[in-house]
Parts: sequence; structure tokens; C-alpha cells
Amino acid sequence: MDWDHPKSGVGLLVCAFTLLVPSPAQQVALPPAAQRRVDFARDIEPILKARCYGCHGAAQRMSGLRLDERQAALAGGYSGAVLKPGDSAGSPLIHRVAGLKGLLAMPPAGPKLSAGQIGLLRAWIDQGAKWPATEAGVAAPAKAKAGHWAFQPVQRPAVAGSGNPIDALILARLEKEGIQPSPEADRTTLLRRVSLDLTGLPPTPDEIAEFLADTRQNAYERQVDRLLSSPHYGEKWARHWLDLARYADSDGYEKDWVRPNAWRYRQWVIDALNRDMPFDRFTVEQIAGDLLPGAGAGQRVATGFHRNTLTNREGGVDSAQFRYENTVDRASTVGAVWLGLTVGCAQCHDHKYDPITQKDFYQLFAFFDGVEEVDIDAPMPGEMGPYLRTHAEYRRKRQELLDQYHVPELQAAWEREMLRTASEPGKRTDWDLAWDCLLKLTEGGDGEKILRKAPAERTERERDVLTGHFIRNYHFAVGGKKYEELKLAELDKKLRALRDAYPQLSQAPAIREDPNPHRSFLRVRGNYKALGIEVQPDVPGALPPLQFKGRATRLDLARWLVAPENPLTARVAVNRIWQEFFGNGIVKTSEDFGTQGERPAHPELLDWLASEFRDSGWSMKHMARLIVTSAAYKRSSKARPDLDARDPENRLLARQSRLRLPAELVRDCALAASGLLDTRIGGPSVRPPQPKGVAELGYANSVKWAESEGADRYRRGLYIHFQRTTPYPLLANFDAPNSEVSTCRRQRSNTPLQALNLLNDPAFVEAAQALAHRVGGLDFDRGLERAWQLALGRQPAGRERERMRRYFELQKAIFEKEPASVQALGAGSAEMAAWTGVASVLFNLDEFIVRE
Repeated sequence: MDWDHPKSGVGLLVCAFTLLVPSPAQQVALPPAAQRRVDFARDIEPILKARCYGCHGAAQRMSGLRLDERQAALAGGYSGAVLKPGDSAGSPLIHRVAGLKGLLAMPPAGPKLSAGQIGLLRAWIDQGAKWPATEAGVAAPAKAKAGHWAFQPVQRPAVAGSGNPIDALILARLEKEGIQPSPEADRTTLLRRVSLDLTGLPPTPDEIAEFLADTRQNAYERQVDRLLSSPHYGEKWARHWLDLARYADSDGYEKDWVRPNAWRYRQWVIDALNRDMPFDRFTVEQIAGDLLPGAGAGQRVATGFHRNTLTNREGGVDSAQFRYENTVDRASTVGAVWLGLTVGCAQCHDHKYDPITQKDFYQLFAFFDGVEEVDIDAPMPGEMGPYLRTHAEYRRKRQELLDQYHVPELQAAWEREMLRTASEPGKRTDWDLAWDCLLKLTEGGDGEKILRKAPAERTERERDVLTGHFIRNYHFAVGGKKYEELKLAELDKKLRALRDAYPQLSQAPAIREDPNPHRSFLRVRGNYKALGIEVQPDVPGALPPLQFKGRATRLDLARWLVAPENPLTARVAVNRIWQEFFGNGIVKTSEDFGTQGERPAHPELLDWLASEFRDSGWSMKHMARLIVTSAAYKRSSKARPDLDARDPENRLLARQSRLRLPAELVRDCALAASGLLDTRIGGPSVRPPQPKGVAELGYANSVKWAESEGADRYRRGLYIHFQRTTPYPLLANFDAPNSEVSTCRRQRSNTPLQALNLLNDPAFVEAAQALAHRVGGLDFDRGLERAWQLALGRQPAGRERERMRRYFELQKAIFEKEPASVQALGAGSAEMAAWTGVASVLFNLDEFIVRE
């Protein structure tokens, strides 16, 4: 049988048995069985091939059922055996294809099987249902397709010459194509390019002047080393990783509650990148830092990677469903980020194109099925001392307030009633609502587990979480009138004020493993309620096997991801690093290394980079330095008419690519040019000014956007609070991802909304005003030169100078006639208002928002 045939009939039969639950055999008229010896290849295989309409391939494993292997077919799926050799009339397979009373005949679309074809199937079953000679284990698509290039071991190609191997491999391809490479970019462009790529910030005029004056042979390499050692390196590259991690500062869904501690994971990422944490360790700590021997706060904070899933706190939702959805997301995200595979496509059925079965997916799912969410103490430097000195006093005052409002006795009674409610649901709707709120609204979502613990066994944090929930939500159980009489809302305000008055430790979202292992099951057609076969944690069968003892853990998975025999992780990682420097990866579809993704434009280069990455100790900074010091990176990005038809996407790399800056960097560059940028590293998220009406788009006016004051208004875009349902408009307009799923590469668009953003957004108006103040005290020529240097890193050309002079004079004349407009702009004078207009023009230039 042609197991790779895209319409292999086994898929039809599997789909048939997962669409409908088999019913008991009925006495119905069936076509008679054929009266001759049936041969599988001659008689049965053609039926299966011809009668599958768009199914997903031969090795479908919906509900664990397989008809490409004798043992699996006879065992059947979650609904029981489908074949009874020797008894065709009693075989559910025949019931389905014949169409029993009240049941849909298979296949569900297109011509049904003829009486003669059903007769052949009956005869095959009655004669023992013989498979081909390899019936003990027929090769399935998962194995047949494992020959795909991405699943082959990484081979380090030999590179001739003593220069940068990147250039040798790229030039070899250009010579083969008969294409000459572009010359090197001018030094000013080169410094701006590498500064933006390594730190996300443009070079200052002083840095440009210093570089232009440095005539040493290694002047450029010295700049590269300076930038790699900058703490802003971690900020720039953290943004790339946070896209993969689907980082956000809110839950998503309708309520979209704020996650005040989400930033602590972002901080870990920045610090790890600045330290050049080896990528293998970077991987292990995020996947399973909590399982490392002697895991400290840092390793546990790293597992915040898994806490970036969406959380649905809407009343009445099925908590079990969304726990399942979160687990699916974690498995899919790990597959996308480290393996570059669309493993999530196998949630409901075998992957249509790649060697990933549904069972493979749920084996990966099983690694995360025992995950519990938890918030932990994760103090930043300098927090612990003040906390320890004042904590006892804080706890004493807190307890005094609780006693004053009779919380201990009220809460004890509430806890008893809540447990009673859980044991007899439906008897008291008010308390049922209170129970639902406990499941949805407690910090970390572990209210039920805390409640079921004996009070003496609860940690201090657990006691605070449960007490805080009781104080804020007791009204669900006893009603608003009683709640007001108890003045618990007043107590809540006092407790919050008390907490704010004392030093506290930073908290971090993390995960831990449930000490009681979960049994994990395949879900039939992706339905979380429809349990299929039980599965154990394991990796996709098309990849090298996982070596472990006993039951495999997340730590085993993490170490397997970066093991030398895994062919994907190193390739996927270096491809995304390359993507940041050239706009496209060597494999353009950096999210998909499977059969539907693009083949690498330079396969030898990809393998050389992957092997170098591993051999260098997984150093991300080493790879960045290697790339930015190559001649390929330093080439001019000017358009080449001779390549328009031959290489429109610059896949051959005869030149550099012009890249529109990411959303965050557009704003960062405006703040840097204006002198407003606050360059502090790390810390909680901020809320800079945004247009009115945006926050109001959130559900029931629940999103509050209290603008940050002081220097926080001017933090880098990386730190802008990301509200999933109402994202900061600049970020959305300039193609920042929605943070609902992992994003492996951002799109780049050009829309009128972007121009309106740059012209009218409060942040850009303020930046234009500040830049005007930086140059407004100078005569026009000197002021224009200074503004050009600050914004673009160069001097204006003669034509540019004249056009801007005319614009400046025209704007000044208009403002002199309209003093109200000057006042509205906050400029103070017509001349300063005209300079604000000049600054705004610079911020709207294509050159300003593009990395040449």
C-alpha cells in the first residue's frame, strides 16, 4: 500500500470511527461477501484509496485507532475494536461503510462504497483480515516523511579559506549564480545599522563622530564589542524572545485582568541575555527550571515562560476546559519555539503534512499535564534587607486590622460553608457563585487547593491570598447589604495602604510540578472531554528518541531539546538570530521547518551556523558578533535593479535589506533623538500617554490606563504595559503581535494609521516638542544640522536643507497669525512651534523609521 499517498483510504476509515460512536450490531441486510480469495493489495487497497475524500493521510490516530497496523486495528480506539476477523457482520467497520439504520454511511461525502466493494471488505474480514507481509509494523507516514531535510543530523560543512565562513558560503552561491555582491555601506550607515540591531537604539552624534575619527583597522569590531557589552543588548534581544514567549501584562479574554508580576519574567530574560547565558541553559531553565536540583528563585522565575498563556476568568466557564487549553498552548509553544514545527496542528488529528501524529502531540502534552501555576517570592537586588527589617511590624499591624474587622471568625465560617458548597453543588445558588469566584478570581488561580489545606499547613502567602479573596468577595455569598455592614471594602483599602507603606518582595509567576502525577490521555478530535488512549510523556517519533529512566519529566524534555542528536533546536535558533539581522531567516518560514515550510536558501550555511552555535557553547553573543562582522552583513542595502527579477526578496544576500523598525524601536528612536528617553534597565511595566478612548474599548470599562508620571513616561517600548484586549495603539499599528500565541516572525506593513500615529500620537508630539527645544536656540542652519544629526545621524543634503528652510518659514508665518495654535502646541513662540513642525517632519521620514 502507498502509505504516503495524500488520500490514503485508511484515513477515511479512521475518521469514520471517530465521527460516530459505534453502536451494537443490528440485523440489517448487508451485501454478500465476495466468494473468492481476497488479496489486500489487489482488492482492499484500491477501495481505501479511492474512497477517502480529503482525509489527512494513512497514519491517522484519532482516538488511538490505526488501520495501518494489524495490532492497533484489532485493539481499536476509545470506542472499541473495529475489526472482528472472521465475523464481518459483527465488525463495526462494515456497519459504518454500509450505513446502519439512523447512522451516516461512510465516507460522509462523495460516492459511497458499492455493494461489491463492501462485499470485498466483508470477505477480507471473514478470511482473517490479512495485512501485507509487513503487518507487524507497517511503515507509517511519520517514518516515511522523516527523510525531510530538517530531521537529518546537523553536518558541519568544510569551508575553504581563513576569512569569515559566512562570507565564503554566501559568495560561493553568488558566484554560482553569476551575481556580484554590493559594496560595503558607508560608515555612518553601518554604525546606525549595527547599533539598532544589537541594542535597539541609534548611535548618538558623539558616537558617530568617534567612529568616523577612528582609523584603526579594527575600529568597527571595537564598536561591535562595545554594543555587545551594553546592557541595552539584553533589552533589544529580549523583545525578540518575548514575542516567542507570547508575553503580555494581562490575562486576555473578556475580563483581561492585569498581571502585576508578569514583568519579573521579562527581567529574567533581559538579565540572562546580557550575561550571555548559554542557550542550552537558557532553554533548560525556562522549560524546567523548577525541576533542577537545588533550584533557586532565578531558575523558578525562568519557568514564567509557561505562565504567559491566556487566562479566562469569566464566571461560569469550565475551569477544566481552560486548564486543558493552557496545557495545549504550552505544548504547542514549545514545539514552535524550539523545534520550529507546527505541532499544534496535531491536537485534533494527525498532522496533514509533517510526521507528527496525534499521539505524538499528546505525548508532548503529557509533559505539561502535571503543571501547577504558582506565584513565588523573587526579590530584586536591594529588596531583601528592608523587607526583613520591617516585615514583623507589617504582619503585626496587618493582623490588628484583621482582628478589628472580625475577619478570622468570619473567614472560618465562610471556609466551612464553601467546602459544604463544593460537596453539594446546586443547592444554594449564591454560594455556588461564591465557589465559582474562588476558582476564577484568586491570585494564581489556586484558591481551591489553598482552601482544602488545613489552615496550619498553609504558607504565609497562601493565607494572605485566601484572606484577601475572602475580604474582597464575601458579598457573593452573603449579599451586598451584609457586606456593607461588615465594612470589608473599607478594610480592603486599609490593607492595601498598609502594604504599600512597607517594603515588599517582588513576586514572580512560575510553575511547579504536581507531586501527584497526572494520567494523561489523548483527546478524541481535540475535545477535552473525550478521553482516548492513555499516553506517557515522550517526544515525536520522527525525531531522535528521548533517553530517560522511569517516567520522563520536563527536565528530560528540556535536555533532549538541546541534546547533540536533536537536529532541530540549533538550526531553528540560529535561523531566528539570522532573521533579526537580515529581515528573513535562511529558512524564511522560521515558524515552520516542516514539509510545508520553505527550504533553506543556503542549507550549508544554516548547518555551519548551527554546528558553530553548539560548538561555541551555545553563545548567542558569539553568533551575533560572527554575523555582524561578516561582509554579508556590512553590505549596502541600496536597491539593485539587476536583482529585481532574479532575487526580489534578497534571498541570495548580494546586498543588505532595508527593514522597517519594529514598533517599540520607532518610539525609542523618537525619544532618543528628543533627549527624553529614560535608559534605566528593567523593572515593572509603564503606561505612557496614549490617545483617549483606547482603554475605554475594554470590556465594561474595566481597563484602567493611569498614565505613568515622571521618567516612567519615557521608558523604552519594551516596558510598555501590554493589555491584550486594548493594546497600546502604536504597538498595534506598527505590527507588534497580539501576544495570544507565540510569534516567530513579525510582519512589516505600511499603512496610513502609522503616519497618523507619528503625526498625532501624544508621545510623538511631545518628542517633537522636546527635539525643538534641543535645537531651537540655534540659528536655522546650525539648528537644522543638529536636528538632522540627532534624528538621522547625518548632515542634511543641499536640497533637503532648502526644502526644510521653506517649510520652516512657512510654518513660522502661519503660527505668527495664529497665536492660539502656538499656545495649543505648548511652544511658547511661533519660532518654537515651527521647529516642532520640523522635528515632526523628521520623525515621519521613511529614513527615520527604517534601518538601512
